[in-house]
Amino acid sequence: MARQLTMTLYLKHLKKQYVGASRKTKAHLLNELCRLGGYHRKYAIGLLSGRLSEMKLSSKRKRGRKKTYYQIQLLAPLKQVWFATDQMCGKRLKAALPLWLPFYGSAFGALDDKLKSQLTAMSSATIDRILKPIRSQYPKRIGGTKPGSLLKKHIPIKTDQWNESRPGFFEADTVAHCGTSLMGEFVWSLTFTDICTGWTENRAVWGKGARGVLEKIEEIEQRLPFPILGFDSDNGDEFLNWHLVHYFTEREKNPVQFTRSRPYHKDDNAHVEQKNWTHVRQLFGYYRIENQEVIELMNDVYRNECSLLRNYFYPTIKLIDKERVNAKVIKRFEKTPKTPYQRIMESEHIEQATKDKLTDIRKTLNPFELKKSMEFKLKNIFSKIDLHLRGRNVAI
Repeated sequence: MARQLTMTLYLKHLKKQYVGASRKTKAHLLNELCRLGGYHRKYAIGLLSGRLSEMKLSSKRKRGRKKTYYQIQLLAPLKQVWFATDQMCGKRLKAALPLWLPFYGSAFGALDDKLKSQLTAMSSATIDRILKPIRSQYPKRIGGTKPGSLLKKHIPIKTDQWNESRPGFFEADTVAHCGTSLMGEFVWSLTFTDICTGWTENRAVWGKGARGVLEKIEEIEQRLPFPILGFDSDNGDEFLNWHLVHYFTEREKNPVQFTRSRPYHKDDNAHVEQKNWTHVRQLFGYYRIENQEVIELMNDVYRNECSLLRNYFYPTIKLIDKERVNAKVIKRFEKTPKTPYQRIMESEHIEQATKDKLTDIRKTLNPFELKKSMEFKLKNIFSKIDLHLRGRNVAI
């Protein structure tokens, strides 16, 4: 207010000098007013010549309705949930907030009911706008799939879509924890994703040997809430081998349909490819992991905190329809993101006993405690990785 009064008095003083002054003097006065007031030159000419009213300098109430959300108050709890959910997009975070906010008080203290209602009522666009200043960028990905040509003629290519209305059709892939070099032996992560529900399981394995990968697949199958009906993988030799062919196709009851994607077409396995980032890279990054003692520690995280958080508290968005119009592809996604657990609850192909068992598990979970426990375990894993690397460098 004091600054506005000072500028008003200063403007009156400049007006007296401006009227009747020479061209050079007017230019000097305009430069001074623009510098001190921060005005555009045309606007300053209007003020000094009297064409614009001095009332323009006074503050005016912004038009439109009052703000519903105050960014400063909402940013702190929203940011904490955003980081706990591994920096989801606005659409997924909007669906995740009702699942996470009931447990917010146990992790960060009680949250006002008004703020809770505002957080859950916010649109995805408002969430993205509030979080925009603190969003981070991620590094590029690298891959290490080597072609397995031995059984390509025996395993058919799946070119059309699976039955996405029924749980049980899985896509699988591996992620290399190789750092910047694929030389030598190191740890790989196996990713298993159901196309219908998005239910995902991960396991760490030493190398990509056929027997090691098969053991982890057997372990994953025992923990799945529904049976495997179809299995689709890329053309890596960790999948295209006789061990896996016999395991899936030579069962006495309900043999699994085993197919592969087209070579050099990652989009054929798009459901699992995106999980390589969210379920593996966001946890273990791009470090080179070549000490076998951390494999069981990694699997402890995968079996417990990672699986429970991702499948019960992390909503995902599913593609409903895709249509090509000339050269343009129009994609339609579901309006409300859902967790894999919620999709299982809605599926008519899952037995009620299985649903009741998953519901009992869900009632015992606190996402913030799971996140805290996972961070503690990850810190221990990375300390062992760093210790191993320092020991190797000393030996060299």
